[in-house]
Amino acid sequence: MLGQDLAPLLEARHELLPVDLPEVDITDADAMARAVDTGKPDVVIHAAAFTAVDDCERQPERAFLVNSVGTRNVALACRGAGVPMLYISTDYVFDGGKDGPYLENDRTNPLNVYGKSKLEGEGHVRELVPRFWIVRTSWLFGPLGKSFVQTILGCVRAGEPLRVVDDQVGAPTYTVDLAAKLLEIVERGKTGIYHVTNQGYCSWFEFSKEIARQAGLAQAEISPVATSASERPARRPPNSRLANTRLTSEGLSLLPAWTDALGRYLEREGRARA
Repeated sequence: MLGQDLAPLLEARHELLPVDLPEVDITDADAMARAVDTGKPDVVIHAAAFTAVDDCERQPERAFLVNSVGTRNVALACRGAGVPMLYISTDYVFDGGKDGPYLENDRTNPLNVYGKSKLEGEGHVRELVPRFWIVRTSWLFGPLGKSFVQTILGCVRAGEPLRVVDDQVGAPTYTVDLAAKLLEIVERGKTGIYHVTNQGYCSWFEFSKEIARQAGLAQAEISPVATSASERPARRPPNSRLANTRLTSEGLSLLPAWTDALGRYLEREGRARA
């Protein structure tokens, strides 16, 4: 989803050398090294991951193979070629116990396999790549892949009643906005760790209600429910708020409010449906 939004932005301003399955598998260290050595890129943006949080809990070996070992292979290839690397990480590296938004240098403590595997990936990047950017983001939605927004829209349009978690808080982030900021970070930002999300926070329940409202379906039957009643395999942090302090300190603009981003997403989705 994110990679599909990022590719056209990169192509408009740089030469792009996209690699993906089945041509290149990040879990194959030799294949990854050959791809970087042959392509001779100026920067590698590593957006590949196993992101299905509950599936990661059910398939921990696959999660660590892709998100940890795969990232190590990308990092080794970048180090061997002397190439800087940008790695996409997640709010789930935190346990959600903090009262306020998490800063980039706050202590990590993931609760689930997905977060643990992504944090191991961060460690490989920091250890192996002399010049790197780690960008943590949260609650992604976008026009080119499956997302929470699409799921909610499908249910409310079908008239299905919904029960949505109301005790997890974070920042919905539009992949179109995030992609543009990733390009800006690579072009202008100093290396290190960044938190990048759309501005503002909400619960999943509040997010659902706003999706329905902006879609003209405010009458949809959506009820709040506690996380404990959701019976999901993976534990989620109750607080996924990320403070975007590095963007400010680097003189880079913050992303728009998530409500604004949702409106632009729905406008695009409406045109696609017309």
